[in-house]
Amino acid sequence: MKEKMTKFFQRMQPWFDRVGNNKYLQAVMGAMMATLGPMIIGSFATLIAVYASKWKMLQLAKIMGFVNSVTIGAIALYVAFLMAKHIAGMFLKDDDGTSAGIISLMSFLIITPLGNIKNVAAIPVTWIGADGLFSAIIVGIVVGRSYVYMKQHKWTIKMPAGVPPMVSDTFAALIPTLLLGVFFAIVALGFSVTPFGSFHQLIFTIIQTPLQHIGGSFWAMVLICLIEQLVWFFGIHGTNVITPIVVPIWMALDMQNLTAYKAGRPVPNIYGYAFFNFYTWGGTALGLVLLMLFIAKSQRYKTLGKISIVPALFGITEPVIFGTPLVLNFDFFVPFVTNNAIVVMIAGLLTKVGIVARCTGAQAVFGLPLGVHALLGGHISIVILVLLIQLVISPILWYPWFRRADKKALAQEQNAAK
Repeated sequence: MKEKMTKFFQRMQPWFDRVGNNKYLQAVMGAMMATLGPMIIGSFATLIAVYASKWKMLQLAKIMGFVNSVTIGAIALYVAFLMAKHIAGMFLKDDDGTSAGIISLMSFLIITPLGNIKNVAAIPVTWIGADGLFSAIIVGIVVGRSYVYMKQHKWTIKMPAGVPPMVSDTFAALIPTLLLGVFFAIVALGFSVTPFGSFHQLIFTIIQTPLQHIGGSFWAMVLICLIEQLVWFFGIHGTNVITPIVVPIWMALDMQNLTAYKAGRPVPNIYGYAFFNFYTWGGTALGLVLLMLFIAKSQRYKTLGKISIVPALFGITEPVIFGTPLVLNFDFFVPFVTNNAIVVMIAGLLTKVGIVARCTGAQAVFGLPLGVHALLGGHISIVILVLLIQLVISPILWYPWFRRADKKALAQEQNAAK
C-alpha cells in the first residue's frame, strides 16, 4: 500500500510541479503576500481604532480609521498594481513590471464607477476594498499579459540608443497604456448599460460571492488542510500548490470581518486566512517537539527536541519537519496529514457554538512567540484555544505515533551499541 501511494504521487508530481510553477498562480501568491504589510498595519489600526473609540480617544480612533481605509480598505488597488507587475516581471526579463502595474491600476480605476456626494465626484470604497479583490486580480492578469504581448511584438515607441532608460521606458509603455486605457473605457461603458452596472458588480456576483461561500465553509477548510498536508508528505510544496488558489478567497473573508469589527457589527465569517494561520500555527508540530523534549527515550529524538524547541516556540518548525524527517516517513503519515484538519474542525465547531469568538480578520504576524501571535484574533478565547491546541491537543494527537517511532529509534541505538 505504501509503495502504491508513493508511486501514485511520484506520477502526480509533474502535475503538481506545473501547478506550483504556474506563472499566474505565482503572480496571485506574490501579489497577495506583498500586501501582508498593509494588511498587518491595517489590522493593528483597526484594533486600536475599536479600543480608542471605547476609551473616548476619538482623535486617535479617527486617525486609525483612516489608516485602515488606505490599507485594508484599499487592498484591491494594491493587488491590481502588483498582479500586473508580477506577471510582466515573470515573462519579460528586461522589464521590472512597474509600467504594467501602473497601467493595471489605471485600468482598474477606469472601470470603477464614480459616486456623487453633494455634487462632488468620489470613488466608492466598496470596490477598492475586499469586494473588488477578484476584479483586481482579473484586471491585473489581463493588463499584465496584454502588456507582455505588446512588448514582445514590439508594439512600442523605440527611442534612440542615447536616450536615458527612464525616458525610453516611459515611451515604450505609451502604446500599451493608450490601447489598454481605451479598451477598459469601452468595458466600463458596456457594463454601465447592463443590469449589473459595472464590471465589479458582475465579478462579485457570479464569481467572488459563490467562491467565498464554498471556500469559506467548514468542509472546504478541512479538505484544503488535508490536501495541503498530503502533498507535503510526498515531498511536494503544499503551500505553493494550494495556497495561491485559496488565499484571495480567505483574505476577502478576513477583510469583511475587519470591516464589520471596526463598525461594531457582528463578525460575519468563521473561516478565513487569519483563522487558518492562528489555529494551524507552525503546522501543529510544536506538540511533536514537546514529546521529543520531555518523554523521548532515544538520544536521536531527545537531541532533535532540544534543537527544535526554541524555533518551534516562534512557529518555525522546519528543524523538526526535516530533522525527523516527516516527509515520506510513514511512521508519522497519519498525524502529519490529519492534525491540521483535526484542529481546524475543533476550532471551527467551538467557534460555531459560540464558546470561542470569531477571528476579527486581523492577520497573524509570522515569527511572534506562541500565544502572542493569536492576540490579533481580537479575543482572549482565541488565545486560550490556540494554547490548548498547541500545548495539549497537538501532543495528544502526535503521541501514539511518536511513541512507536521512539521505541524503534531506541531499539536501533541499543543494537548499534552492542
